[in-house]
Amino acid sequence: MSTSTIGPVNEAASAGAARALNLQVFLFLLGMVALWTVFCGVSHRAPDLDGMEELVWASSLELGYYKHPPVPSWFMHVLTQVFGRPVWLTFFAGQLFSALALWFIWRLGCEFTTPRKALMAMLIVSTSIYFSLRGTIYNHNTVQLWSIAAATWLFYRALRHQRASSWLWLGAVSAIATMTKYSAVIQFTAFLCFMLRQGSFKDARNLKGLALALAAYLVVISPHVYWLAIHSFQPLRYADSSLDASGYLDAFKHIVDFTLDQLARLSPMLAVWLAWAWWNRRKARRTVYAVDAHLERKKYYASELSAWDRSFLLWVGLTPFVSTVLVSALLGTRLVASWGTTFFILFGFYALWRLSGDERHTLRRIAIAAIAIHVLMAAGYAIGRGPLAWYTGRDTRSMFPGSIISQQMDAVWRQHVSQVPLTLIASDTWLGGNIAIHLGPEAQVFINGRYEESPWLDRATALDCGALLVYSRRTRGEPDAQLQRLFEQARWQGTASTPWSSEKSPLIDLNWGIIPPTGKCVRP
Repeated sequence: MSTSTIGPVNEAASAGAARALNLQVFLFLLGMVALWTVFCGVSHRAPDLDGMEELVWASSLELGYYKHPPVPSWFMHVLTQVFGRPVWLTFFAGQLFSALALWFIWRLGCEFTTPRKALMAMLIVSTSIYFSLRGTIYNHNTVQLWSIAAATWLFYRALRHQRASSWLWLGAVSAIATMTKYSAVIQFTAFLCFMLRQGSFKDARNLKGLALALAAYLVVISPHVYWLAIHSFQPLRYADSSLDASGYLDAFKHIVDFTLDQLARLSPMLAVWLAWAWWNRRKARRTVYAVDAHLERKKYYASELSAWDRSFLLWVGLTPFVSTVLVSALLGTRLVASWGTTFFILFGFYALWRLSGDERHTLRRIAIAAIAIHVLMAAGYAIGRGPLAWYTGRDTRSMFPGSIISQQMDAVWRQHVSQVPLTLIASDTWLGGNIAIHLGPEAQVFINGRYEESPWLDRATALDCGALLVYSRRTRGEPDAQLQRLFEQARWQGTASTPWSSEKSPLIDLNWGIIPPTGKCVRP
């Protein structure tokens, strides 16, 4: 072959290999979303509590909600406009954002190592409970995964390449992360610690870049800040109240429980690495040149990373967990396991300190182990939350008979109000949401009979077409005081019941009341 043709042939081969790897990444992420969505969609009769909350909040596009910032509800609003409100939608949405986060993690890895090694890290971290099992729970923690991963990638690129566009996108995406959940500031703290460690503030380019990022951040987040100001900072007060603990001893117990929970939720990642290590050792024993293979394995992938990149992975990756535990210990605050959802997005790269050998062989073994763990976890979760929960009569939310209850309450409504369809259910988010999503797209929930919790309703006209009031002590305990007061306006009242799942399951008590439509009711 002539020398003039070597360059183009090698470039074509490299381009073909890159396209093939991109396809592998896409197919894995697509398969992961499909796997978890199908297994959960088939096995569950109702979404998780947080998923139901988002389905209810998605009734309207608000700049904020009484408990949380608005971005997850915006995304869910768009999805419901396309798909309606089927039960499987929350599982699909959660996995969709989990997959998007993994894609950004892979892109980040491609910045400082080979695409194959980046894919290994992505595959390993994908098995952690936050990306797999809990990735099916559509809540603010899961939705925040993608924006934290994207912000981390953009932060790396901004520091490394000093492009104005990277700084601007960093600011914009960081604002979206904040409007998803305010805990995003923990990740920003990690960025700050790394910059201090590297002396980045001595470089005028970084100061200029930070100014651009801050400007973009303020532009994107300003409408939500305005909403917070006129609504007495409700979500911030809710977040503050959720941190309360009963003293330092209670806070210490929370720290221990939090740490143990995180280890359990990261354990599938260790299982992937152990499977690779066992496989690698088994193959080495069969190799004639076992000694040479052993020496080759000692050349761990992390040795190929620059000192700057290793520092980035350690400081940005470990700071969220370490800083959270330290703050909790100093201030005596409580910790909830799910708050650690975004803390470990870089932990897959730590396997590079222990992985070695031929990249293609290592990637194949890691992929087989990761896929096997995903399939086993998805199948086990579906069986446990579906058939097993049904036959044992457990009162799990996955087996909640939302469709049956919705039909019962609609029948009660039609017995008393025949001329106007049921479109408003005053109840708690869980019970009211289960009724509403099965009635149709027009049905809305009047959460606890409180307008401040139901911004999609107009105080002046909300009850014009009547409302069904319903609560269950079995599912929620005593009803909210405001909902009880609303019951006083009900013309008709009664009770009903239905089994939670199988005949072995407890009965769900349904206490209902009906406020009839007025002459002002205008049907769409």
